[in-house]
Amino acid sequence: MQPCTSARARKLLAKGRAVVHRLTPFTIRLKDRTVTESEVDGVEVGIDPGSKHTGIAMFTTRAGERRGRFSLQLDHRGAQIKKKMGQRASYRRRRRSTNLRYRAPQFLNRTRPQGWLPPSLQHRVDTTVAWVDRLALWAPVRAVHVERVAFDTHTLSAGKLLEGAEYQHGTLHGFEVREYLLAKFGRTCVYCGATDTPLNIDHVRPRSRGGSDRVSNLVLACIPCNQAKDNQPVEEFLAGKPKILASVLAQVKAPLGDAAAVNSTRWALWRALDQRLPTHVGSGGRTKWNRSRSQLPKSHTLDALAVGKVDTITHTVDTILVAACAGHGSYARTRPDKYGFARLRLPRTKRFFSFATGDLARAVVSQGKKKGTHTGRVAVRATGKFNITTAQGTVQGINHRHVRLLQRADGYAYTIRKEQGVSSRP
Repeated sequence: MQPCTSARARKLLAKGRAVVHRLTPFTIRLKDRTVTESEVDGVEVGIDPGSKHTGIAMFTTRAGERRGRFSLQLDHRGAQIKKKMGQRASYRRRRRSTNLRYRAPQFLNRTRPQGWLPPSLQHRVDTTVAWVDRLALWAPVRAVHVERVAFDTHTLSAGKLLEGAEYQHGTLHGFEVREYLLAKFGRTCVYCGATDTPLNIDHVRPRSRGGSDRVSNLVLACIPCNQAKDNQPVEEFLAGKPKILASVLAQVKAPLGDAAAVNSTRWALWRALDQRLPTHVGSGGRTKWNRSRSQLPKSHTLDALAVGKVDTITHTVDTILVAACAGHGSYARTRPDKYGFARLRLPRTKRFFSFATGDLARAVVSQGKKKGTHTGRVAVRATGKFNITTAQGTVQGINHRHVRLLQRADGYAYTIRKEQGVSSRP
């Protein structure tokens, strides 16, 4: 069925017309009619891919008007995967160099398939696609909107800030270059490091002294620094700050390596999604323009709501679900020291007293220091004394007899938080 409000869900459950299908995200399933007997308009999904976080928004569309229904922030663990892959490689190199028992190197007898991505990047694609598949099972998803590129190359290659009729009659009005600079300089002033302040585009070599509008001559500066610099060359403005000057000149010439990696991931994500559902693409600059026009603050989930072609956004959700990739544990049965030698042996089983680490559980303790109701992810121990991580912190040493299973572990750690700077609007 269509996503509904919590009040309607409670009424359906109270009347016995629906049952709880899943707790996180909370999903109900109707019992009194089938899909063929129902008429649903369907929903669409917007995706804002990122290197650390991906925003996913579910919304309804009617006559160009979008109404947000559900928001999810997916926290990736690509950095952790990269670190573990590096550790594994160093362990193997060491065992080969010291002539210990080791697996023979395989890089000489295998080739990478076309479109291959490193595991840390492929992880971002797989988890995002997996969540789209989940949402398609729980709701009538009709289409997907995704950012395929972060910046419009037409605007960047033109060599100037296109405005007015120069770019599709003023539709984007220079937002592609601004988005590029925000990503390149980390949304900070290059001269003083200010972050929580409006930022202007500044010319390293002023135009009055022969500077161009190409992106290689543009940086971000706060209003005080921009006014203080005026039409001075950066060498004169930062004459007394040689370290900052060297940093600015290095940043201007530095390419966007991280952005290039994200862009390659976006293309792989688009290809994977296009095989499942009708997929529409957009750029990061257009997303920012849509969000700014609707007067919405910057966040991953609100960017996902503003992806692609949209006329107006009339409703946003004020509570979002954060799903952090936690994995399903490790196959290793030992803990190595810094040299790679086993120092701690782990049990051969992952489940104790019918619980596994990562399960969503609720513990009701009637007395003692841990008295109260604790709901969260459980960490099992062979002794039967479990730890439960809640929104307020970790409660240790709870006896397994007080614990009740709510939902099996699915590789994610869930938390709920308020959308920053947004209140639900009718």
